[in-house]
Amino acid sequence: MNNGFSEAAQEVVRAQAWERLDTSFAEVRAVFDDLFNAALRILSPADIDAYIEAARQIAKLGRGSEPLLLFLEAWPELAGLLGGHALAPVLETIQRMQKSPNGRAIAPFLQSLIPVARRLESTELVRDYLEVVLDLMVQTSGTIHGRQATIPSPVMAEFFVQAPLLLDQVSLTGLARWVDHGIRHYANNPDRQKDYFGLHSADSHAVLRRERHGTLLADVERQLGLYLLGLWEDVAPLVPYSSGFHQLRQPIPYYDSQGFHLPDAYDDARGVAAIDRYRLALAHMAGHRRWSQPSIADNWSPFHRLTVECFEDCRIDTLLLRRYPGLRPILLALHPQPDEDDCNDATTSCLRHRLVMLSRALLDPACSYRHPVIREFTVRFQALLRTGPSNSSEIAALALDFVTRTRLPSDQFARVHFADTIVDYRDDNRHFWRFIEPEGGETSTSDTFRPSSSPGEQRLPPRHYPEWDEHSRSYRPDWVSVYDYLHPTGDAALIDGLLQKHRLLSNRLRRLFDLLKPQERERIRRQEDGSELDLDMALRALIDYQMGMVPDPRISLSHHSNGRDLAVLLLLDLSQSLNETVAGTGQTVLQLSQEAVSMLAWAVDGLGDPFAIAGFHSNTRHDLRFLHIKGFSEAWDDTVKARLAGMQARWSTRMGAALRHATHFLEARKTSKKLLLILTDGMPSDVDVADPQHLIADARQAVRELEQEGIYPYCISLDPQADSYVAQIFGRRFSVVDRIEHLPEKLSEIFIGLTR
Repeated sequence: MNNGFSEAAQEVVRAQAWERLDTSFAEVRAVFDDLFNAALRILSPADIDAYIEAARQIAKLGRGSEPLLLFLEAWPELAGLLGGHALAPVLETIQRMQKSPNGRAIAPFLQSLIPVARRLESTELVRDYLEVVLDLMVQTSGTIHGRQATIPSPVMAEFFVQAPLLLDQVSLTGLARWVDHGIRHYANNPDRQKDYFGLHSADSHAVLRRERHGTLLADVERQLGLYLLGLWEDVAPLVPYSSGFHQLRQPIPYYDSQGFHLPDAYDDARGVAAIDRYRLALAHMAGHRRWSQPSIADNWSPFHRLTVECFEDCRIDTLLLRRYPGLRPILLALHPQPDEDDCNDATTSCLRHRLVMLSRALLDPACSYRHPVIREFTVRFQALLRTGPSNSSEIAALALDFVTRTRLPSDQFARVHFADTIVDYRDDNRHFWRFIEPEGGETSTSDTFRPSSSPGEQRLPPRHYPEWDEHSRSYRPDWVSVYDYLHPTGDAALIDGLLQKHRLLSNRLRRLFDLLKPQERERIRRQEDGSELDLDMALRALIDYQMGMVPDPRISLSHHSNGRDLAVLLLLDLSQSLNETVAGTGQTVLQLSQEAVSMLAWAVDGLGDPFAIAGFHSNTRHDLRFLHIKGFSEAWDDTVKARLAGMQARWSTRMGAALRHATHFLEARKTSKKLLLILTDGMPSDVDVADPQHLIADARQAVRELEQEGIYPYCISLDPQADSYVAQIFGRRFSVVDRIEHLPEKLSEIFIGLTR
């Protein structure tokens, strides 16, 4: 199609267009005829005029030939995608960039526009996208005197490089929110902002995951960690990767020295829920870790290795199904079942197709292919595993025999049949191969992760909590990782010794606590509606009735429980500062806290209130440890005393996340009143936070969240200077113990006052 122009007419129009373009760039002249001829095949005469006029304006920007060449090449395709009316907003965006300090971003903008338009597919969405671009430009360009932008944005070029990939992951609305987060949170830090928009920071990926569809690994990480721990006794970390930023080769699950690597998001597929896809992928890798033995790869060809991996994967899947038969429906639903006649081995390499048919036949008794060798090796494989799990060496020998029996000349063809051959729950088997280095040393393709086994250390997978940013008035998503630990134990006799040391005070406190004990049930008489008949009142009413008087209808009685419907969690700040010695006592703050908590726990145990004790300390946002000392359902016994005796103080005080995690446990209590007591000796702080007000503001926000959940927080501070910050966090709900040596007595008195 040439829009009705003859060759002679095209020559005239092309010459006129070049004259109107009015540029002397030699590199443009060299390709203009070809570019213009391509435009003539797509654009109408009116669109051609607008095209050349826009190109003329771009040529006069003073940005060299690159923007002009990019526009001349890109616009015809863009017009075909969006229509000629989309030219005006695009040209306006270019002009606004030129008027700002961001003129150098015009070329990356034009370069990214075609893949962006292919993703958005409508002029309306492209207009919205351009608004996002301009807002990003305005918000991230710097000023000197605060009136006019004079410093170019550090992120525009990075953003345009990533924009097509970002729009493959999130909607335009999600992209706008992602951009807004980066603008607000890193407004004063250009380097961090550049990392964010270049997708080099964890926060960038966390926000992107939040905006994506499907089930995010971050949302189910704890469930999967418990699944891994409960069924496989494995504590390897779960490491997310994004499948959206690798267009040439899509990554698949794998494990190495860092842990299990899984996609950051899964969608439901083939009737299988996303979390079940995660579970199956984890189970398969955990099976490899338990039953596979590494092999030397140097003596195997790529065909051999591919076949060995297939047989070994089938062995692992078979052992999985023996151990957990409930996985069978999920596994068979996700495993492809290719048709035997799908691949023509005369023209195409059918090796992958053949191996997936074999894999399906080995795992699915209901599947029966005609291929005689597949049928034979199905029988041999089943015989090999009939008496036990076999091993990787025996499976490799079987695989080698299969290659020998089935190899075809067409297996070498460049054209490979891929359709219906991807078993996406299986890992890439990098753990399975070792290579011999030239100097004779043996090395693996990856360092396989082996979980640490520190004695006495018992932890669960992390929970991720947001952190409040007061400057932007928003949360940083999944910012703090909180690990639950069962506190290491010490000598329970130490706690008995402390109680004996303070026996006079303990006895006095026990008497005070006895006064708080519930008085069981009280009987309430003279009720019209009640649970029982009040015989005295009923007889009196009967007598009145027989005497012709109006009887009193209040002839029932009910009972009222005078019990204490209360749950209390005592949260201890176990940061390094507790190791300081209190002047004049010869004891550390930690030892005095230990005495106070022991006496309170002993007294509350006699009272009968549900009572839990936990401590916390942090070492950056990536490692906040929540140490369980006594659970709500645990009795005050030697086990709990041993944990209390083993109390240790170290690291820092990231209070906000600890409060949010404590909320998680109090929310589960079915009581009408919930009290969170916080015992701390200093302001919130951590080694990765420079501004002390940041963590104070986050703790204050966490307290607000507690109150919204119906939980009453109260802080007991051991810092004489606490008034300057503790009121910012807790309002009036705090007490300052100026003389720490009086803490054992003060802590119990405060508890009595709060729960009376």
